[in-house]
This record gives sequence, structure tokens and C-alpha cells, in this order.
Amino acid sequence: MGNRIYNILFHTHTVSGIVISVALYVIFFAGSFSFFRDEIANWQRGHQVSQEDAIPGSVDQYLKDLSENYNLQGRDVELYHYFNERSISVSLSASKDSLATEKDKVGAFFYMDTEDKTTSDYRSSYHLGEFLYRLHFLDQIPYPYGRYLAGLVAFFFLFAIITGILVHWNKIVSNFYTFRPWAKLKTVWTDAHTALGVIGFPFQFVYAVTGAFFLLKGILILPIVMGLYNGDQNKLYEDLEYNHPVYAFHNEKLEEPVQIDPLIAEMKHDWPDFRVKEVHLFNFGDVNMHASISGHLGYGSKLNGIGHRIYKIKDGSVVEEKVPMTNNSYLDGVKNIMFRLHFGDYAGYGLRVISFILGLVSCFVILSGVMIWLVARDKRNVPEKRRRFNQQVANVYMAVCLSMFPVTALEFIIVKCSQNVDMTFLYRTYFPVWLITTLFFIFKNNIGFTNRWTLISGGILALWIPVVNGIMSGNWLWEAYRNGHEQVMLVDLLWLILGLVALWIAFFKLGKSKSKIATNDV
Repeated sequence: MGNRIYNILFHTHTVSGIVISVALYVIFFAGSFSFFRDEIANWQRGHQVSQEDAIPGSVDQYLKDLSENYNLQGRDVELYHYFNERSISVSLSASKDSLATEKDKVGAFFYMDTEDKTTSDYRSSYHLGEFLYRLHFLDQIPYPYGRYLAGLVAFFFLFAIITGILVHWNKIVSNFYTFRPWAKLKTVWTDAHTALGVIGFPFQFVYAVTGAFFLLKGILILPIVMGLYNGDQNKLYEDLEYNHPVYAFHNEKLEEPVQIDPLIAEMKHDWPDFRVKEVHLFNFGDVNMHASISGHLGYGSKLNGIGHRIYKIKDGSVVEEKVPMTNNSYLDGVKNIMFRLHFGDYAGYGLRVISFILGLVSCFVILSGVMIWLVARDKRNVPEKRRRFNQQVANVYMAVCLSMFPVTALEFIIVKCSQNVDMTFLYRTYFPVWLITTLFFIFKNNIGFTNRWTLISGGILALWIPVVNGIMSGNWLWEAYRNGHEQVMLVDLLWLILGLVALWIAFFKLGKSKSKIATNDV
């Protein structure tokens, strides 16, 4: 590689990394906890989900419960289980019945708890797991700007990791095995940045590609919609198999009782290990009522085993079928594999724990890159004014990023001690505390102090999380283990280990305030 090409790649890597570093850190830090979004939700509520990746219980019973408050005649009814929580989402269209009342001509969307049958809207059912999941693609910024920003960050991150690999390509093997903790500061940061960057490269590459795909697909498909589909977006969605079919409403009441559970049992018999995630009922109670039942095979059986059947309720005939064992198309593979790679949910808790660790490693790679950038510009030939500016930029970056750890730990304690936690509550507690903590460390203007005390405060708060959970719910670690509440136990263990590691680093690796590699000497 010539010097000119090397310099272009090096500066592209540096500039792209610095520009996106704060947003990228937020995405990776919140994204690491998003691997356990459902477990955090169940930990907060003290729930345990007995059946994962499928609608639990009886669909017929849910329809009976819904009919107590809603007239289902003539509606399209959709029951959907997306996340592994106790609740399922319920979508009711406006009734097509000519005799429908004004009340029945209004649609509805809500969540229904499958055990106590209570319902809630999105804002009131909002929880900390959902908050962190949304934060990892900046969805708290008004739609669609936050998602597009996160998508652009993922896109430029792809540039950063590819150029980083190319810059280190000639010495990638030797540098991977090199770590010189007693060398000068820039060397320490560079060694750590290079080694951990190489370790996390496959993980980071996958998330850069899939993240950009999910968040920028609205922009990417615009030329396709305008060019190939003459602006008809619905036609594109039909070809991508996102839209449901349409069945005419005959306005003639179905005499036979609606029974969906036998149809589900038939599918499970024909397709062993099939998980039903969605039931969509067209023209409920009409002679032309149809039921679309869709889901997938367990990932232990087949990674891309998507399937569905559409039944005509009047005679029980199958009008459309996609067999999950054989009928998956290239389109199914692309859509499903991208999701599975991004969510990391196809190999149990083991893969998600590894992904969580690699996500935090990526956070360290980002911060070490900032420190390399700062140390490389802290030279005598650089004007003092520019050096102070560079130091202040790094100070702000580190304050914003590192304060997320103690603030997130504190938020877990707050939601466990509070009642009626909803979207407004989480917004009004997390963001103001994060702002105040960030401003404190910015005005302190000491990167070493920020590094050390975010670890100490975050570690202490992390150790308190399982204690507070035990006090508030009685579900101590040993009780959760005894009762089989593995989701609650996992979150407590996660924070317990994270707190111990943070304190170990703060006291035994960073050392006292005069640590050999203290960043406040920068």
C-alpha cells in the first residue's frame, strides 16, 4: 500500500470515527442491553414468560375475552406476539358490518396481558427494556430523524471499521499479539484499540451492515419505488410480502362458531416445533371469514423456517400455505436472516451474553479511538489554543459516554422502586439525570476523574440492583433460581458481574489517582 493511499485511509478512519463517536457509543451501549430487552421488561414487572417466541395459551379464549368489551363482528382482528413478554399486541380494524354502531366503526390497538387480561396502550406499557431498545437507534429523537441519524452513523461506522482494518492490514497479526502497558500513553491506547478492534471486527461489521439496512431502507428503496413501481409503495410491499391479502366482506353472518385453536393444533401437528407468532382474522364472523396463522420453526430445528397457512373458516379449507420446512424463498432468507443476525436471538442466552460483551468491548474501542486522537494531537508543535480545544472536545465526549453507565444503573433502581412507570416517567428521569451527570464531569474537566468515578459509581449502583430487586419484590437471586425465574435471575446476575468488573477495573487496573496510565495526564 502506497503512502498516499495509506494516508487517505488513515484520515478517513480517524475523521469518520471522531465525528460519529458519541452517537455510536450510545448506540452500542444501549444496544448491548437491548439484547436483554424482554428480560429487563420481565425483571421490572416481576413476570416470568413460560413460552417464548409464540402466542401463549388459547387464541379462542383471547377472542372471548376481547368480545366482552368489543363487538368483533365484521372486524379484522390481529393477535401478535413479537417480544417475549406476557402481553400480546391486539389490533382491531373498524367494523365493515352495515349495522355496526359508530363505536364499532372505530379501530383500536392495545396490549393485552395474557394472564390477568388487563389492557394498556403503548405509552402506559412502556418499560425500561423498551426505552433502551429505542435508545439504541436514537428513536427518542422525533421520527424519522433519529432513525435516519442512527442509520447514517451505522453507515459511516462501516467506513470506519473497513478503513481501520485496511490501515492495520500489513501488521494486523503482529499488532494483535502486542500490548505494551509500560509504554507511552498513545502506545497503550493504540495497542488496546487495535487488538480489541480486531477481536470485535466480525461483530461490528455485522451490526454496521444490518443497522444501516434497517434504518436507511426507507431512503434506499425510494429510487426503486419511484423507478420500478411508479411511486406505488403498496405494490412494492406486496412483492416483499409485507401486506396481508384482501378478502371481500359479504355482510352475511357466519353460523358456525369461530374456532382457531383446532387450526393451530393442526399446523403444529403437521409442522413439529412450529411457533405461532401471529393470527390475523379477516372479516370476523362473516361467511367469508379467513384466518391467517403464521410463525416459524424453532431455531434449533431450522434457522429460516418461516411458514403460514390461510384457512377459510366456513369449511376449514386451506386457501394458501407456505411450508416452513421446504417453501422458504430467497426473499424470506434475506428478511429473516438480517433480523436474526441483528437481534442475536437464534442461539439462546449464550450468544446474547457473548454479544453483550462484544458490545461493551466495542464501546471501549470507540473511547480508545477518541483517546488516540487526543494524545496524537497533544504535541508541542500544535498551538496551545488548538490543544485546549482538542482536550475539551475529548472531555465532553468522555463525559457524555461514560456517564451512561452509572445513569443506566441508577435508572434500574429507580424503576424498581417506583409505581406506574411509563414513557413519560422514563423520559423525565433518565435524560435529566444523564444531563446533570454529564455537565458535572464536563465542568470537572478531568478525563481521568471521569473515567475512574463513572466506573466506581456505576459499579456500586450495579451491585445494589439485585439487592433493591430482592427488597422490593422478594425475588432474591436464590429465590429466582429456586422458582425458575431465569429472566429475573439473568438481569440480576448481569448487573452483579458488571458491577464487580467495573470496581475491579477502577481500583486494581486504573489504580490510584497517580496511575501509570491515568488519562488525566493527557
